[in-house]
Order: sequence, then structure tokens, then C-alpha cells
Amino acid sequence: MSHEHSGHDHGSGANRTRLTIAIAIVATVLVVEAVGALLSGSLSLFADAGHMLSDLVGLIIALVATIVAARPANERHSYGYQRAEVFGALVNSLILIGVAVFVTVEAVIRLFSAEPGEVQGGLMLAVAGVGLVANFVSLMVLRGGAKTSINMRGAYLEVLGDLLGSIAVIVAAVVILTTGFEKADAIASLLIAAMIVPRAVSLLRDVVSVLNQSTPPTMDVQQIRTHILGEPGVVDVHDVHVWAITPGRYVFSAHVVVTQEVFAQGDTGPLLDTLGTCLSGHFDVEHSTFQLEPTEHAEHEANPHR
Repeated sequence: MSHEHSGHDHGSGANRTRLTIAIAIVATVLVVEAVGALLSGSLSLFADAGHMLSDLVGLIIALVATIVAARPANERHSYGYQRAEVFGALVNSLILIGVAVFVTVEAVIRLFSAEPGEVQGGLMLAVAGVGLVANFVSLMVLRGGAKTSINMRGAYLEVLGDLLGSIAVIVAAVVILTTGFEKADAIASLLIAAMIVPRAVSLLRDVVSVLNQSTPPTMDVQQIRTHILGEPGVVDVHDVHVWAITPGRYVFSAHVVVTQEVFAQGDTGPLLDTLGTCLSGHFDVEHSTFQLEPTEHAEHEANPHR
């Protein structure tokens, strides 16, 4: 016997709007930074522009993923296409890692070169300032969706990395203008790469956790079991599974052993409703499935696990 509880709306329409606005901002600033990097000779500005290019691609992927994820469930895809967001986040994390490697190699070459190249600090500073403002605006636009969607979180982290990258470029430009130390540009590029990697790894780790159907870190299985055992007529619970289709959308299943009176009195329906409401209300589980078993059945069930 099973009971399914429909979940809450995660604002996919609002996320699409956020992503569209962020894409427009990032695309505009990307052009400004790319031109500024060519004119100023700044490697760190070029690195930041490269990071923004990866962000633009990532944001477009994220937008496509939110559209695909909103498609309704069908017989072949019983949970719908919500996991498209996870695959979008996977691509985003790989793009970030690729950009970090490229920037690191180029920065090291420039840093150890006898002639690091002439850098126009004034133009570099002006362009980086524009990037800082634009990235801050994009960050505020995306912040609302980053708490509920791994896909939006990936986009948010990418823009956050751009914001920090713009700050690094500004600092390098100030150093060049005040001291003439042009290798500050290459050092800033390495800092940008160092800021990208931890966020990419963190996002990739979350993606692997979802695809591996690991128990979400916010879920306490023992606490869930205690809640179920607290319901009248329930004597045991086993074969408990909790996983996420995408972060924030949880799925639960379990075998629940109940007294014979529950079956005899026809209370299975109300018990399923109570259990589903419990999982939804206390643990934010979107889909819950329970197999109700009499005690005599549970005694000979093959290889039950807790």
C-alpha cells in the first residue's frame, strides 16, 4: 500500500526570470571585459572575462535545465524531469574546473616570464569596476533561487566567483598604478583560479551525492523512524530509504509493520494519510511511499534492513 504527497512549488518560473536577467547582464559585461582585456593587456581581466564566458554558458545551461525540469511527469519519467537541474549543475561545475586550469597555466607562464607584458592599469581598473557593479547586481538577482535549487546555486556561485574576481582585478590594477609592479596582474589571475576551484568542487560533490541517491545531509533517518513508530498501531519500521531527486525535493520509502487490528478495523487508509502528512510536515518530504505489513508477514520477510 502506498501514499504519495505532492510537494511545494519551487518557483521555477521566478528562477527562469532571474536567470534571463543575469544572462543579459553577464553577456554585456563579458563583451566589455574582453575588449578591455585586449586594449589594456591585462591577463587577470582576460581571466575574469574567461570566467564570465563560462558563467554565460553555465547560465544558459541552467535556464534550459529549469525549462526542461518544469515538464510534467509521464509514464516513462515518473518523477518528471526535475533531475535535469542536477545535470545542468554537473556541466557548470566541469566548466568552472576547466576555466580554473586554463587560467592557472596562463598565469604561471606570465608570472615567470622575463617580460610579463605592459598592462594599462587605468583602463584595467575602469573595466573591472564595471564588472564589479554588474556582478553584484546579478548576484542579488540570483540569490533568491540559490537556496532551493542546485541548478540556481551553481549559477549563483559562478557569479559570486566573478564578483570576487573583479575585486582581485581592481586590487591588481591599483597596485600596478601605484607601484608599477605589473606581475600583480598574473598574481590576481592565480587568485581568481583559486577562488573558482573550491566552489566548483563543492558543487560537484553535491551533484555526485544526488546522483548516488545518498541520504540528504539535512535528513535524520533515526528521527524519521521515531516519528513513524510514534503513530498508533505501528510496531516496527524497516527498509527505510531517503534520497533526493534534486536538492530540496525529497523522496522516502519504508516498510511499516502494524498491528492486525489496523487491518481488521480498516484503518490502513487513515494511517497512510497520517504518515504522509507527518513526513511532509516535519521533514519536507515531497513523495512518500509506505508498504504496510502485518506482524506475521514481517517475521518471514527476506533480508530486511533498518
